[in-house]
Amino acid sequence: MSDGEDAHYSESLAEYESTPPTGRHSHRKSFYLSPCIEILYTATAVSQGTHSMPKRWHIQPHDQAVVTGLERSAGVSSIVARLLAARGLTNALAVKSFLAGSLSDLRDPELLPGIPEAANRIYAAAKAGKRIVVYGDYDADGMCATAILIACLEAIDATPTWYVPDRFDEGYGLNSDALTTLANKGAELIITVDCGIASVAEALTAKKLGLELIVTDHHSFADTLPEATVLVHPRLPGSNYPFGELCGAGVALKLAWAIATRHCGAKQVTPRLREMLLRSIGLAALGTVADVVPLLDENRIYVKHGLECLRNRGGPGIARLMQLAKLHEKSKLESEDVAFRLAPRLNAAGRLGQAAYGIEMLITADPVRAVQLADWIHELNDQRDSIDRSIQLAATKQATELFHPEDDAALVLAQRGWHPGVVGIVAGRLAERFHRPVVIIAQDEHQGRPGIGSLRSVPGFDVHEALLSCREHLLSCGGHAAAAGLRIEDANIDAFRRAFVAAVADRMPASLRQAEVMIDGETTLAGLTLDTVEQLEKLAPFGQSNRRPVLCASSVRLTEPPRTIGVGARHLSMNLTQHGARVRAVAFGAAEWLPHLPQPGQPFDVAFKPKINEFRGRRTAEMELIDWRPEGIDAGVHLP
Repeated sequence: MSDGEDAHYSESLAEYESTPPTGRHSHRKSFYLSPCIEILYTATAVSQGTHSMPKRWHIQPHDQAVVTGLERSAGVSSIVARLLAARGLTNALAVKSFLAGSLSDLRDPELLPGIPEAANRIYAAAKAGKRIVVYGDYDADGMCATAILIACLEAIDATPTWYVPDRFDEGYGLNSDALTTLANKGAELIITVDCGIASVAEALTAKKLGLELIVTDHHSFADTLPEATVLVHPRLPGSNYPFGELCGAGVALKLAWAIATRHCGAKQVTPRLREMLLRSIGLAALGTVADVVPLLDENRIYVKHGLECLRNRGGPGIARLMQLAKLHEKSKLESEDVAFRLAPRLNAAGRLGQAAYGIEMLITADPVRAVQLADWIHELNDQRDSIDRSIQLAATKQATELFHPEDDAALVLAQRGWHPGVVGIVAGRLAERFHRPVVIIAQDEHQGRPGIGSLRSVPGFDVHEALLSCREHLLSCGGHAAAAGLRIEDANIDAFRRAFVAAVADRMPASLRQAEVMIDGETTLAGLTLDTVEQLEKLAPFGQSNRRPVLCASSVRLTEPPRTIGVGARHLSMNLTQHGARVRAVAFGAAEWLPHLPQPGQPFDVAFKPKINEFRGRRTAEMELIDWRPEGIDAGVHLP
């Protein structure tokens, strides 16, 4: 194991922070799934102190008859069949569709609610030479959605402009002052992307200004729908679109597709428009992964095919970001590469109030300018990382002082001087660590502006609903089940804290208050071969609702003390051995494990994601550790 290989590998999840390592699992031979029982292991958290939340290992049961049937009918290996069955895919036709996922399986864009009328109006406006403005958002999904529609309109010879609100002065979504300014500058048609569906008052402003407003969005609705000219949304009330989980860029791609067919007068488009759509699939893949929507159905197809489009057609800015992120050395781009290396860099621009540079990098035709912007965005990501670590230290200290796991259903933390663009990242990490919804509020350092807060939930709990029940304490709020944002006056923070914690306590069942490690099965280290991991890769792309398989191994031992690696020495690299087999393992964001891990030669159990590491043309099967437990902890067995 070379220092160069450690440095190369440690880059891959620089955004990631691990959760507490806990638990154990009994020893079995090779790769195995219990067919008839569900085993839950619980233990006290090992590495993060008295305020860490214990986790349980949940080994998913399966029906061996179903697995055997899938092997025969779908023509997949035993391991892949078991994992598919664990994901609820037990029909051979569904399995083949899931594994193949061709572009022809995408639904006709005309079926998406609002698309036909929106495409007609936009195309007519473009042909009439009207001044069209694409009104975007400052996260990676919004940037990609903006770039998709700008590229589409330019490909049909329109001359659109774009606008993205200032994250700190204007906040998320449409705002009336911006609409007034755009109208005064001659805008005639406003097309929102990744925002607008909850902008009821702002839509009325647009109407009074005489603006034609087309809203394209995927977020949650307000109590009433905005009175826009056209609403485009996959979950529009009264519609029956089969898949409602598209992200903003995914919706924008559908709209661009529909506009392209109108320009060509046929389903088959010109080479120029075909190239535009293929590049847009890559941007839609980036937006889909960045926005953490389920990688199922159409989203899975976007990402499965879009990763290669992003790699080969992303443009000079994306190519430069991939080089800076050391992704150009890989033989193929994976969804985790986008999630942990590309998307954070693009999001850093938005988090630090520089989203305009991200959009410009995606749409500029000047390769020199694109590279300059990519370099600047990379520097912004370094700045964001430094700010992030500082806030996390302060927020973690505050949380451990305030949090009582027996009593507190949620955490609401606030402090002056925290950067409002970064608190969402920290909220997500603390929500994972304490397994509670977490709100982190950045109070204005000079006390002249309202505090800006970000909220992150835990799997299975709709935090947006709880937030809405407390909105009398807020100036504004919005979001969805997993994440939300808010603005609040300093004087209302204590009242909001009490109300929000109570709202979560009323709604969140006890079963959701303990973190689980969902394990697909057990393997020996000897069974973790390159061929085995390549079979598991057939389930890719991995992400939300289609997680990378997690396995466990029992009675492994360290061959020598672990090493810290990566920027800030935040990650661990180690070699594990079991019955003579040896495998390299990396634990990202887990340097805090170091004082607690067993000494070399002492047995313990690990939960991990099998991965393939590429280094200088060599491919090896390795382990990404996500949890560990001392051997010998008592286990409980429960019938499913």
